[in-house]
Amino acid sequence: MDSMITAAAQALAAGDVLGAMKRVALRDDAPALALRGIALAQLGDFERAKALLKSAHRAFASRGTLARARCTLAEAEIALVSRDLGWPEKALEMARQTLERHGDGLNAAHARNLQIRRLLLIGRLDEAETLLAMLDPSPLPPAARASLELTVAGIAIRRLKTKPARDALARAAKASNDAGIPALVAEVRNAAGVLDAPAGREVVRGRERALHLEDVEALLSSDALIVDACRFAVRRGSRIVRLAHRPVLFSLARALAEAAPDDVPRGLLLARAFGARHADESHRARLRVEIGRLRAELEGFAAIEATKEGFVLVPANGAAVAVLAPPIEDENGAVLALLADGESWSSSALSIALGISARTVQRALETLATSGKVESVGNGRARRWIITPAIGFPTTLLLPGPLPSD
Repeated sequence: MDSMITAAAQALAAGDVLGAMKRVALRDDAPALALRGIALAQLGDFERAKALLKSAHRAFASRGTLARARCTLAEAEIALVSRDLGWPEKALEMARQTLERHGDGLNAAHARNLQIRRLLLIGRLDEAETLLAMLDPSPLPPAARASLELTVAGIAIRRLKTKPARDALARAAKASNDAGIPALVAEVRNAAGVLDAPAGREVVRGRERALHLEDVEALLSSDALIVDACRFAVRRGSRIVRLAHRPVLFSLARALAEAAPDDVPRGLLLARAFGARHADESHRARLRVEIGRLRAELEGFAAIEATKEGFVLVPANGAAVAVLAPPIEDENGAVLALLADGESWSSSALSIALGISARTVQRALETLATSGKVESVGNGRARRWIITPAIGFPTTLLLPGPLPSD
C-alpha cells in the first residue's frame, strides 16, 4: 500500500485528524478520497464527508467489493453520527457480510457495533441485545472496544440496570485510555456523568425529591405502588397496567397517587383530568364513569374509595404509593430527551427514533423553538435541531420504552 495512505490511516486511527488531512489533502485517488471523507466527518463536516465517500465508492469500482464495503461502512458511521436514521440498514448488513467473507474481522465487528448503536438510538433494545450477543469483540482495537462498551452501557442505562452500566463504562474508560485519543476519553467521561445526573423525580404526598438512576432502579424494584409518569403506567413489582392510550385515566391515577393517603377533591380531579374550571352535573357524571373505569384497571393493585369531598387511593396490603416523574415536565419531553445527547437531529430522524409522525415532530419542534428550548441550524433538507444550552434538561434515561420487567 502507498506509504502516504498508510501514514494517513494510522494518523486517523490515533485521532490525529489534521495530520491525516495533510497527507491526502491534494490527492484524488480512491483511498485518499475515502480517508479525506472520514477525516472531514471527524471534523463535523458531514455533507462534504458523505460526498467524498460516495466519490471514493465509485472510484473503487474496479478494485473489487472489499474496498467498496469499507466505504459503505464509513458512510454508515457518518449517517449514525449525523443522525441520518433513514440510511439503508440493508446496505450496512451487506457490507458487513462482505467484510466477514473477506476475512476483515475488525471492520465486520465494527459494522455490527454500528447496527447495535442504531437500534439503541431508536429504542429497539431487544434487537440490539440479540445482535450484541452475536458480536465477537476480540478483533477490536482499544478505540473500537471503547465504542462497543459505550453501546453496552447505553443499553443497560435504558434498561435501568445501574451496575452493568457502570461496569461497561469502567471498561470503556480503560479502553479509551489505552487508545490514547483525547476526544474518546472525553466522550466516555461525559457518558459516565449521565449516571450522576438527575434521572427523575419521586413525588410522595405532594413532596418531590430528585432521583438518580440507582434511585429509580431501587424504586421500581420495591413493593411500592408506582404511578410512572415517564411511561404512563401504573406498576407494582412485575405487574403493570399501561395507560399511555388512556390519558384521562392516567391523569386521575396520578392525581390520586400524589395525594395518597389523603383524598382528592372532585373539583381538582375534574380540573386535572378534563381541564374543567366549573363543575356541573355532566362533569361529575363523567368523573364517576372514569373513576369506575380506573377502579377496574387497578383491580388487585388498589381500591378507589369515595369520600365526602372526592376520592382516595387505597393500595392493596397497605403498600407505599409514589409517583415517578421525569426530571422536567414538558409535553414534548421525549423530543427534548433525544436532543439532550448533544448531537444535531433532523426532524425525520426524530420521527424514526420516537415512532411518531413527522408532522407531530415538526409541531413539537416549533413549540419548543418558540419557547427557546431548541434551535435550528441549516436550511431545507440540511436543517438540523439542537437543544438550547441550559442547566438541567430531560435525559434519555427515562425515554418512553421497555419497562425493566419487560
